[in-house]
Amino acid sequence: MKIFITGANGYIGGSVAQRLRDDGHQIRGLVRRAELADGLAATGIVPVVGDLDDAALLGREAHAADAVINAASSDHRVSIDALIAALAGSGKPLLHTSGSSVIGDDVRGDALSERIFDEDTPFVVEPDKQARHAIDEAVRNAPGARGIVLCNTMIYGSGRGLHRDSVQIPPLVEQAQRSGVVRIVGSGVNRWSNVHIDDVAELYALALRDAPAGAFYFVENGEASFAQIGAAIARRLGLGPVQSWSVEEASAVWGEGHARYSFGSNSRVRGKRARRELQWQPRHDSVTDWIEHEMPLD
Repeated sequence: MKIFITGANGYIGGSVAQRLRDDGHQIRGLVRRAELADGLAATGIVPVVGDLDDAALLGREAHAADAVINAASSDHRVSIDALIAALAGSGKPLLHTSGSSVIGDDVRGDALSERIFDEDTPFVVEPDKQARHAIDEAVRNAPGARGIVLCNTMIYGSGRGLHRDSVQIPPLVEQAQRSGVVRIVGSGVNRWSNVHIDDVAELYALALRDAPAGAFYFVENGEASFAQIGAAIARRLGLGPVQSWSVEEASAVWGEGHARYSFGSNSRVRGKRARRELQWQPRHDSVTDWIEHEMPLD
């Protein structure tokens, strides 16, 4: 199968690209900068230099491919509209990468939400995340294409492509290594569901092959609070007690969006549909064990 992947040099896209390449598929990957093209080519992926604002390029690649996977951005409406238009009436699969902060709250790390969502639960979407939810729905309703949304939770593990690190745990570790103190937002009682990158890549492969049009999958296998994650990082680094930051203090280092939603919110989900429909069987089930025993420190 000829597959076009946006974000092929990134953490998720790179890992998915390598998984599908190992399955024998021919992969073309969008890369923003020409200087990254050689590195991508060295991994067996044909580089396509361009960006998400180039609707004509995205359309050409989608027309030429047997399937398209968007792993570059969950929030870039222009590119999604271009891909949907290019695939209209083709019956081809369009896999879109979303994120479970779409149902995240704004508790600033100081409250544990009792709400746990699955694919059959009506979503509660905060105003700041309505645009992302609208993109997910547009993909699911792509006319004449097999639109599929994979809504990832906190991903951990080392990426298999050019980009090794995910976007949530590594910034916590980097800050701790730099300052000598592990810091979390608020008290850290807020919890996120999580999943290992290898299990994520496996689910993309299964969804590409078998998922029906309109499918939406939460991608998770376990959950942990940020207090637990912070404590695991402290043990791994040999540091003292975890300390609390306000959203304002954390925003100065990580940005307000990350402080509020990546580190300060609850995002609790259960991925029932992938297990039921695709027989997905994730193998990794403890983010804290990975932090303490496998997480790279360089």
